[in-house]
Amino acid sequence: MLYLLLYPLREYFSPLNLFHYITFRAAYAGALSLILCLIFGPMMIRWIKKLALGQNIRAEVPERHKMKSGTPTMGGILILTSIIIAVLLLADLTNRYIQLGLLTLIWLGVLGYYDDYIKVRLKRPRGLSKRSKLIAQFSLAFIIGFILYFFPVSPEIKTKTNFLLFKNVSINFGIFYIPFVMIVIVGSTNAVNLTDGLDGLAIGLLSAAAATYAFLVYIAGNVKLAQYLNVIYEPGCGEMVVFCLAIVGAGLGFLWFNSYPADIFMGDTGSLPLGGIIGLTAILSKQEVLLLLVGGVFVIEAGSVLLQVIYFHATKGRRIFKMAPLHHHFELCGWQEPKIVTRFWILAALFGLLAISSLKIR
Repeated sequence: MLYLLLYPLREYFSPLNLFHYITFRAAYAGALSLILCLIFGPMMIRWIKKLALGQNIRAEVPERHKMKSGTPTMGGILILTSIIIAVLLLADLTNRYIQLGLLTLIWLGVLGYYDDYIKVRLKRPRGLSKRSKLIAQFSLAFIIGFILYFFPVSPEIKTKTNFLLFKNVSINFGIFYIPFVMIVIVGSTNAVNLTDGLDGLAIGLLSAAAATYAFLVYIAGNVKLAQYLNVIYEPGCGEMVVFCLAIVGAGLGFLWFNSYPADIFMGDTGSLPLGGIIGLTAILSKQEVLLLLVGGVFVIEAGSVLLQVIYFHATKGRRIFKMAPLHHHFELCGWQEPKIVTRFWILAALFGLLAISSLKIR
């Protein structure tokens, strides 16, 4: 909004030319979303406590989690509001990719809010049925895939993606592009949701992933850098840097209150839309394969659940891990919660650095 209002006035006041630069607007989007979280966080916590919107803890989680029962949840409202305000003010709202990002945040945010509402108001710790959530997620993912396939910004590359570690090699999904988009978005959404089980864990990992993709989308949207690094150039994609740094800022601001011991949880209101937007960003930057590395911890967490379920049914009741997702396994092994979270953050930073370095290892 500020970009559309102020940038045209640069002829009359030259400093407004700064709004032309994505890096300038992205930095301020990150700072603004962080500040908004810090300012409104205490008010949000008091408001949620007043409404008695406390977390209901499932019976099967480790015993030490029982003391977290009643902790304010739905903190995702604070994160999403901060991100949306920053994006509306500092991004180019005519950009197709920014519009898709806002659609993703709002759609999955509403879904997550409804799921949290059922958990805390109707006292159903599992919330919406898995089927209902998947239908809503796949519906959004289909719409996004449909738009990207039939109304692409760059028709010649609409179904292509970069192939990891190989120069000038891309994968063309053709008619299977829409299903591919659906799998990436739904998979990313649920992987983040599964990881959200310890204080500060998911939001810290999301901030690291968003920071990494801020770098990747900037390269994808810059013709010179894209050519130099032999990646697919996606016109307009660079604007998503504003979105990514707004996520980083809001994530760090929320972490102020969500770090151990947490004063508030983000709930599905935060984890579903933020997971979805990371998947969307991977698609828009044509770096979907790298998502496996950028979101390496999310992949491991989701993989641990899948392996546990398959092994449990195949062996009629035996388990690979003491509990899945993996962070609960380490808890039952005696690791303290802050140690697990910090070590997973370190892994996320390592995965992010490896993902960025892969741009030259081609």
